[in-house]
Amino acid sequence: MPYLALLLLLALMACQSDPAPETEAPAPEMSMDPYAERVAAAYERLGTSAPAQKVLRAIEAHGGLEAWYANSPLYFHFNYQPLDDGSPRNTLAYNDYRRSRAVHLLATDTTQRFGFDGQQAWSMTGERVDGMSPRFWSLTPYYFVGLPFVLADEGIHFEALPAEELDGTTYDLVKVTYAEGTGDADQDYYVLYLNPETAQLDALRYIVSYPGYFPDGGQTPEKLMKVTGKTKVDGITLPTGYDTHYWNDGNPGEKVTETQVTDYAFRPELGDDFFNMPADARVFNDLPE
Repeated sequence: MPYLALLLLLALMACQSDPAPETEAPAPEMSMDPYAERVAAAYERLGTSAPAQKVLRAIEAHGGLEAWYANSPLYFHFNYQPLDDGSPRNTLAYNDYRRSRAVHLLATDTTQRFGFDGQQAWSMTGERVDGMSPRFWSLTPYYFVGLPFVLADEGIHFEALPAEELDGTTYDLVKVTYAEGTGDADQDYYVLYLNPETAQLDALRYIVSYPGYFPDGGQTPEKLMKVTGKTKVDGITLPTGYDTHYWNDGNPGEKVTETQVTDYAFRPELGDDFFNMPADARVFNDLPE
Protein backbone atom coordinates (compact mmCIF):
# COMPACT_ATOMS: atom_id res chain seq x y z
CA MET A 1 0.00 0.00 0.00
CA PRO A 2 1.37 3.42 -0.89
CA TYR A 3 2.64 5.32 2.10
CA LEU A 4 0.12 8.20 1.62
CA ALA A 5 -2.81 5.79 1.42
CA LEU A 6 -1.64 4.08 4.63
CA LEU A 7 -1.55 7.40 6.45
CA LEU A 8 -5.07 8.20 5.26
CA LEU A 9 -6.34 4.80 6.43
CA LEU A 10 -4.78 5.20 9.88
CA ALA A 11 -6.27 8.68 10.23
CA LEU A 12 -9.70 7.39 9.26
CA MET A 13 -9.48 4.56 11.80
CA ALA A 14 -8.49 7.01 14.52
CA CYS A 15 -11.59 9.10 13.88
CA GLN A 16 -13.91 6.09 14.08
CA SER A 17 -14.18 5.67 17.88
CA ASP A 18 -16.76 3.44 19.49
CA PRO A 19 -20.15 5.11 19.90
CA ALA A 20 -20.69 6.69 23.32
CA PRO A 21 -22.79 4.50 25.61
CA GLU A 22 -26.38 5.61 25.98
CA THR A 23 -27.13 7.35 29.27
CA GLU A 24 -30.45 7.68 31.04
CA ALA A 25 -32.03 11.11 31.22
CA PRO A 26 -31.55 12.64 34.65
CA ALA A 27 -34.45 12.02 37.00
CA PRO A 28 -36.66 15.02 37.74
CA GLU A 29 -35.30 16.95 40.66
CA MET A 30 -37.11 15.95 43.83
CA SER A 31 -37.80 18.41 46.65
CA MET A 32 -35.64 17.79 49.69
CA ASP A 33 -38.19 19.60 51.87
CA PRO A 34 -39.95 16.97 54.00
CA TYR A 35 -42.89 19.34 54.47
CA ALA A 36 -43.36 20.23 50.80
CA GLU A 37 -46.52 18.13 50.46
CA ARG A 38 -47.96 19.59 53.65
CA VAL A 39 -47.31 23.11 52.40
CA ALA A 40 -48.75 22.33 48.96
CA ALA A 41 -51.92 20.89 50.53
CA ALA A 42 -52.30 23.99 52.69
CA TYR A 43 -51.95 26.28 49.68
CA GLU A 44 -54.62 24.27 47.90
CA ARG A 45 -57.03 24.53 50.85
CA LEU A 46 -56.40 28.23 51.29
CA GLY A 47 -57.01 28.95 47.63
CA THR A 48 -60.62 27.81 47.66
CA SER A 49 -62.37 31.02 48.72
CA ALA A 50 -61.82 34.77 49.01
CA PRO A 51 -61.64 34.81 52.85
CA ALA A 52 -59.26 31.84 52.85
CA GLN A 53 -57.07 33.66 50.33
CA LYS A 54 -56.91 36.63 52.72
CA VAL A 55 -55.62 34.29 55.41
CA LEU A 56 -53.05 32.91 52.97
CA ARG A 57 -51.98 36.48 52.17
CA ALA A 58 -51.53 37.09 55.91
CA ILE A 59 -49.42 33.93 56.22
CA GLU A 60 -47.21 35.14 53.39
CA ALA A 61 -46.96 38.59 54.99
CA HIS A 62 -45.74 36.97 58.22
CA GLY A 63 -43.02 34.98 56.46
CA GLY A 64 -44.73 32.16 54.58
CA LEU A 65 -45.38 28.49 55.27
CA GLU A 66 -42.11 27.33 53.75
CA ALA A 67 -40.12 29.33 56.31
CA TRP A 68 -42.50 28.33 59.10
CA TYR A 69 -42.11 24.60 58.53
CA ALA A 70 -38.39 24.91 57.82
CA ASN A 71 -37.96 25.93 61.46
CA SER A 72 -39.24 24.38 64.74
CA PRO A 73 -39.18 23.80 67.60
CA LEU A 74 -39.94 27.33 68.79
CA TYR A 75 -38.99 28.60 72.24
CA PHE A 76 -40.49 31.69 73.88
CA HIS A 77 -41.35 33.20 77.26
CA PHE A 78 -45.11 33.76 77.52
CA ASN A 79 -46.06 36.00 80.43
CA TYR A 80 -49.85 36.38 80.72
CA GLN A 81 -50.85 38.79 83.47
CA PRO A 82 -54.51 39.41 84.39
CA LEU A 83 -55.37 42.89 85.63
CA ASP A 84 -58.15 41.60 87.88
CA ASP A 85 -58.08 38.72 90.35
CA GLY A 86 -57.30 36.08 87.69
CA SER A 87 -54.29 33.78 87.86
CA PRO A 88 -51.04 34.77 86.11
CA ARG A 89 -49.66 32.25 83.62
CA ASN A 90 -45.95 32.72 83.20
CA THR A 91 -44.11 29.92 81.42
CA LEU A 92 -41.08 29.15 79.30
CA ALA A 93 -42.56 27.31 76.35
CA TYR A 94 -41.03 24.91 73.84
CA ASN A 95 -43.26 23.96 70.93
CA ASP A 96 -42.70 21.37 68.23
CA TYR A 97 -45.52 22.77 66.15
CA ARG A 98 -44.94 20.36 63.28
CA ARG A 99 -46.35 17.59 65.49
CA SER A 100 -48.38 19.57 68.06
CA ARG A 101 -46.08 18.86 71.00
CA ALA A 102 -45.09 21.14 73.84
CA VAL A 103 -43.11 21.41 77.06
CA HIS A 104 -43.62 24.25 79.55
CA LEU A 105 -41.48 25.22 82.50
CA LEU A 106 -42.89 27.52 85.14
CA ALA A 107 -40.85 30.72 84.80
CA THR A 108 -40.70 31.24 88.56
CA ASP A 109 -39.76 27.62 89.31
CA THR A 110 -38.42 25.67 86.34
CA THR A 111 -38.64 22.37 88.23
CA GLN A 112 -42.40 22.56 87.69
CA ARG A 113 -43.08 21.26 84.20
CA PHE A 114 -45.99 20.14 82.07
CA GLY A 115 -46.61 19.42 78.43
CA PHE A 116 -48.32 17.57 75.62
CA ASP A 117 -46.61 14.76 73.71
CA GLY A 118 -48.97 14.83 70.72
CA GLN A 119 -51.39 12.39 72.35
CA GLN A 120 -51.48 13.00 76.08
CA ALA A 121 -51.05 15.94 78.42
CA TRP A 122 -48.87 15.47 81.47
CA SER A 123 -47.44 17.16 84.53
CA MET A 124 -44.95 15.90 87.06
CA THR A 125 -47.76 15.31 89.57
CA GLY A 126 -50.66 14.64 87.21
CA GLU A 127 -52.28 17.81 88.55
CA ARG A 128 -52.61 21.42 87.46
CA VAL A 129 -49.46 23.51 87.61
CA ASP A 130 -49.94 26.86 89.34
CA GLY A 131 -53.61 26.75 88.35
CA MET A 132 -52.92 25.89 84.70
CA SER A 133 -54.52 22.92 82.97
CA PRO A 134 -51.69 21.10 81.14
CA ARG A 135 -54.17 19.84 78.56
CA PHE A 136 -55.47 23.34 77.78
CA TRP A 137 -52.42 25.52 78.30
CA SER A 138 -49.74 23.37 76.63
CA LEU A 139 -50.75 24.52 73.14
CA THR A 140 -52.77 27.68 73.87
CA PRO A 141 -49.89 30.23 73.96
CA TYR A 142 -48.40 28.68 70.84
CA TYR A 143 -51.73 28.92 69.03
CA PHE A 144 -51.90 32.67 69.57
CA VAL A 145 -48.21 33.13 68.80
CA GLY A 146 -48.56 30.92 65.71
CA LEU A 147 -51.41 32.87 64.15
CA PRO A 148 -51.91 33.09 61.20
CA PHE A 149 -49.68 30.07 60.36
CA VAL A 150 -51.77 27.64 62.42
CA LEU A 151 -54.77 28.40 60.20
CA ALA A 152 -53.19 26.41 57.37
CA ASP A 153 -54.20 23.19 59.15
CA GLU A 154 -57.07 20.95 58.11
CA GLY A 155 -60.60 21.23 59.50
CA ILE A 156 -60.80 25.04 59.44
CA HIS A 157 -63.52 27.15 57.82
CA PHE A 158 -63.30 30.83 56.84
CA GLU A 159 -66.04 33.42 56.46
CA ALA A 160 -65.69 37.02 55.33
CA LEU A 161 -67.25 39.61 57.66
CA PRO A 162 -67.87 43.30 56.92
CA ALA A 163 -64.78 45.49 57.30
CA GLU A 164 -64.50 47.17 60.69
CA GLU A 165 -62.56 50.09 62.12
CA LEU A 166 -60.24 49.64 65.08
CA ASP A 167 -57.91 52.34 66.40
CA GLY A 168 -58.22 54.38 63.22
CA THR A 169 -57.64 51.56 60.72
CA THR A 170 -60.40 49.86 58.74
CA TYR A 171 -59.58 46.16 58.82
CA ASP A 172 -60.56 43.21 56.65
CA LEU A 173 -62.31 40.72 58.93
CA VAL A 174 -62.29 36.95 58.54
CA LYS A 175 -64.12 34.64 60.94
CA VAL A 176 -62.47 31.29 61.67
CA THR A 177 -64.49 28.26 62.78
CA TYR A 178 -63.70 24.55 63.07
CA ALA A 179 -65.12 21.34 61.69
CA GLU A 180 -66.63 18.99 64.23
CA GLY A 181 -63.97 16.92 65.95
CA THR A 182 -61.13 19.32 65.19
CA GLY A 183 -58.99 19.64 68.30
CA ASP A 184 -60.28 19.64 71.86
CA ALA A 185 -62.57 22.65 71.39
CA ASP A 186 -64.24 22.68 68.00
CA GLN A 187 -66.75 25.33 69.14
CA ASP A 188 -64.02 27.96 69.45
CA TYR A 189 -63.97 30.78 66.93
CA TYR A 190 -61.71 33.68 66.05
CA VAL A 191 -62.31 36.90 64.16
CA LEU A 192 -59.11 38.08 62.49
CA TYR A 193 -58.31 41.76 61.95
CA LEU A 194 -56.14 41.80 58.83
CA ASN A 195 -54.41 45.04 57.95
CA PRO A 196 -55.39 45.99 54.36
CA GLU A 197 -51.97 47.55 53.69
CA THR A 198 -49.55 45.09 55.31
CA ALA A 199 -51.89 42.03 55.21
CA GLN A 200 -50.62 41.15 58.69
CA LEU A 201 -52.71 40.19 61.70
CA ASP A 202 -53.04 43.15 64.07
CA ALA A 203 -55.82 41.96 66.37
CA LEU A 204 -58.40 39.24 66.87
CA ARG A 205 -61.58 38.50 68.74
CA TYR A 206 -62.08 35.06 70.26
CA ILE A 207 -64.01 32.88 72.66
CA VAL A 208 -62.94 29.80 74.65
CA SER A 209 -65.20 26.74 74.66
CA TYR A 210 -62.75 24.17 76.07
CA PRO A 211 -64.89 21.29 77.45
CA GLY A 212 -62.60 20.93 80.46
CA TYR A 213 -63.92 24.32 81.57
CA PHE A 214 -67.42 23.95 80.10
CA PRO A 215 -68.33 20.24 80.37
CA ASP A 216 -72.01 20.99 79.74
CA GLY A 217 -71.37 23.35 76.84
CA GLY A 218 -70.88 27.09 76.89
CA GLN A 219 -68.08 29.55 76.35
CA THR A 220 -66.30 32.57 77.74
CA PRO A 221 -67.49 36.06 76.78
CA GLU A 222 -65.98 37.30 73.54
CA LYS A 223 -62.75 39.23 74.00
CA LEU A 224 -60.62 41.44 71.79
CA MET A 225 -56.87 40.82 71.72
CA LYS A 226 -54.70 43.57 70.22
CA VAL A 227 -51.16 42.81 69.11
CA THR A 228 -48.97 45.40 70.86
CA GLY A 229 -45.73 44.73 69.00
CA LYS A 230 -44.00 42.43 66.52
CA THR A 231 -40.53 41.09 65.89
CA LYS A 232 -38.90 39.13 63.09
CA VAL A 233 -37.11 35.88 63.89
CA ASP A 234 -35.35 34.07 61.04
CA GLY A 235 -37.63 35.78 58.55
CA ILE A 236 -40.84 35.06 60.47
CA THR A 237 -42.89 37.88 62.02
CA LEU A 238 -44.14 37.06 65.51
CA PRO A 239 -46.03 39.02 68.19
CA THR A 240 -44.22 40.46 71.20
CA GLY A 241 -47.32 41.17 73.26
CA TYR A 242 -51.07 41.53 73.54
CA ASP A 243 -53.59 43.68 75.34
CA THR A 244 -56.88 41.86 75.89
CA HIS A 245 -60.20 43.65 76.37
CA TYR A 246 -63.77 42.58 76.91
CA TRP A 247 -65.83 43.00 73.75
CA ASN A 248 -68.99 44.91 74.58
CA ASP A 249 -71.74 45.32 71.97
CA GLY A 250 -69.30 45.77 69.12
CA ASN A 251 -66.80 47.92 71.01
CA PRO A 252 -63.63 47.34 73.04
CA GLY A 253 -64.33 47.39 76.74
CA GLU A 254 -62.22 47.16 79.86
CA LYS A 255 -58.66 45.86 79.44
CA VAL A 256 -58.40 42.62 81.39
CA THR A 257 -54.94 41.19 80.63
CA GLU A 258 -51.51 42.23 79.44
CA THR A 259 -49.21 39.65 77.87
CA GLN A 260 -45.54 39.89 76.94
CA VAL A 261 -43.89 37.37 74.63
CA THR A 262 -40.10 37.50 74.68
CA ASP A 263 -36.88 35.55 74.06
CA TYR A 264 -38.00 33.90 70.82
CA ALA A 265 -35.59 31.35 69.38
CA PHE A 266 -35.97 28.44 67.01
CA ARG A 267 -34.35 25.39 68.62
CA PRO A 268 -33.75 22.73 65.94
CA GLU A 269 -30.99 21.19 68.05
CA LEU A 270 -33.50 19.81 70.56
CA GLY A 271 -33.67 16.05 70.31
CA ASP A 272 -36.91 14.32 69.42
CA ASP A 273 -37.14 12.81 72.89
CA PHE A 274 -37.23 16.29 74.45
CA PHE A 275 -41.00 16.30 73.86
CA ASN A 276 -41.66 12.82 75.24
CA MET A 277 -43.60 12.57 78.45
CA PRO A 278 -40.99 12.07 81.21
CA ALA A 279 -40.94 8.61 82.76
CA ASP A 280 -41.70 10.07 86.19
CA ALA A 281 -44.56 12.32 84.98
CA ARG A 282 -48.25 11.52 85.13
CA VAL A 283 -51.00 11.89 82.56
CA PHE A 284 -53.35 14.84 83.03
CA ASN A 285 -56.80 14.96 81.43
CA ASP A 286 -59.60 17.28 82.49
CA LEU A 287 -61.84 16.62 79.49
CA PRO A 288 -65.28 15.14 80.28
CA GLU A 289 -65.64 11.47 79.41
